[in-house]
Amino acid sequence: MLDYWLIGLAMMLVIEGLLPFLFPDLWRETFRKMVSLTDGQLRFVGITSMLSGLLLLYLVK
Repeated sequence: MLDYWLIGLAMMLVIEGLLPFLFPDLWRETFRKMVSLTDGQLRFVGITSMLSGLLLLYLVK
């Protein structure tokens, strides 16, 4: 079971590292825009991301 968690963590780090590696200017501008969002907007982005991940896990499994 721990192996799956570590594999998932490793894949998350690889995927999250792609944007700043390939498009550093775009990543920086996106991050700059996210900092200016309100707490409610950030929470919406977070819950949308989590639900998308859960849906993807459900569809794959």
